[in-house]
Amino acid sequence: MYRLLAVDDEAIITDGVTEIIGGLNIPGLDICKAYSGMEALEWLDSTRVDIVLSDIRMPELDGLELMDIIRGKWPRCRIIFLTGYDDFESVYKAIQIQGVRFLLKTEGYAKVIAEVRDSIRELEEELRTDHLLRQATEQRSTLETMAQGDYFRQLLIGTEFIEAEERAADFRNLSICLDSFLPVLPVLGSFLKTSPGTGYTVRQEMALAAKFLVGRYLQDRTRCVGIVDRYGDLLWLIQPQNSDAERMESYADVVRFLEGTLELAQEACSEALGTEMAFTLSGHACEWNLLPSAYDRIRQLQHVRIGDGTSMVMTAAVAIPQDPAMPGQPRGTIRSERFELLAGHLESGRSEAFQALMKEVFQPLHPNHGTDKIQAMELYYSAALVLLSYINRRQLEDLVPISGLMQFDAHPSWEEGVAYLERTVETLFAHRRCGEGSRAAGAVQEIGAYIEKHLDEDLSLVRLSKRFHFNPSYLSRVFKQESGMNLSDFIERARLRRAKELLGREGLRINEIGAKVGYESPHSFSRFFKKSTGTTPQEYRDAARGLA
Repeated sequence: MYRLLAVDDEAIITDGVTEIIGGLNIPGLDICKAYSGMEALEWLDSTRVDIVLSDIRMPELDGLELMDIIRGKWPRCRIIFLTGYDDFESVYKAIQIQGVRFLLKTEGYAKVIAEVRDSIRELEEELRTDHLLRQATEQRSTLETMAQGDYFRQLLIGTEFIEAEERAADFRNLSICLDSFLPVLPVLGSFLKTSPGTGYTVRQEMALAAKFLVGRYLQDRTRCVGIVDRYGDLLWLIQPQNSDAERMESYADVVRFLEGTLELAQEACSEALGTEMAFTLSGHACEWNLLPSAYDRIRQLQHVRIGDGTSMVMTAAVAIPQDPAMPGQPRGTIRSERFELLAGHLESGRSEAFQALMKEVFQPLHPNHGTDKIQAMELYYSAALVLLSYINRRQLEDLVPISGLMQFDAHPSWEEGVAYLERTVETLFAHRRCGEGSRAAGAVQEIGAYIEKHLDEDLSLVRLSKRFHFNPSYLSRVFKQESGMNLSDFIERARLRRAKELLGREGLRINEIGAKVGYESPHSFSRFFKKSTGTTPQEYRDAARGLA
């Protein structure tokens, strides 16, 4: 999904441009508008913008000043300047910067549309380019990458308190670009719908490629290190790139940058690697010795998701203990790598991969292998502990009785014991799928109720996504899946229904009714109403009175 922001202090131009471009129904293009440079700045502070269509001459904050801000906040954004002035100095400065175009307002809408389409093609080509993958290939085999991953995986276990000076020495020895004295923002990325037959080498290759690909986007404005964690997911540790990294406001700016940029990274992974990813990032920086607790919390939140999680970028308010002497500890101990992997599949909701690995784990219990009871008990209780840990963390005791789970001798044979575990696994995954679907339906119902009560307000996709804490593309897709219609169509129908109701009453002028359903401009309201009904608001009111 791409986001276009139209900016002009003349409302008729802003409304006209957005209406014309919106009428093209360009797939995946979300259109926003601002009536001043300062209002545009609010949009740029709250969400990623991919294309800005702006006037140059504006009060308070002109287009060229806005351009400098855009280049700092969203470096990959394309800018198209519109002006009624033949100002050579402004034109010369604008065209010196890559990704900036210049048009006179007199050139007409056809030229504007062509430039917007060209900008979208450039953005799509940037996603498809393979130079990032070539750079990733060159770095995959480096010892630094392997050593850094081993170091941070050990750090995330949280078994010991490390002083900042000792950590700084480790960072220098391993060429880690982060500051050991400053807080860090963790970002977790998970692969979705990975084929259960995918081998270890292929999974590692994909994880490393995604790590470097996403890292290239993050490096536009941050210092970051990415690793593959023990579950096969990706973790980035991020700090501000600028010299003001010690200011908490700088971290807040980075969070906003990440929320927008990770959407682009998702599209890049889909285009270049053919894989879907979901991201969860901490909304607040944490101290290094609290990182294990923050990481564990983010992992939990990542997998309590709405719908199937595709295209999700979630910003989490991570609540972690404030005593650095008590670093986060894993809640359970799995005695072999295979059972660790089982726990990872269960935690991540990978049902097919879990069941395939579980069959492999219990293969030694085949009658032809001459398995004794001690071996059977060890395998049974190892798997049962994985399930018990999950049930305990998710508080699912009412769903699966723990007493039966932990009684191997209660089963007439080890075959029936394994069958009991398999039924338990099926129950847990079915409950998870049901929970994801019901959360999606509940969220869409809540959004619909909010829209009905706030028809006179800005109901743009960006505003709604900020209100309900989703990234825009994910909100749009989940709403369509659950309701069967586009979010924009739902809003228009609600506004039209409310407008008809108000037009049937006495005492309100047409322009007042338009304002109550979100149209400040009477002309825009009349155009919307006639397009939807074939009649003007006044004609509809007259007809309604005639029927009465």
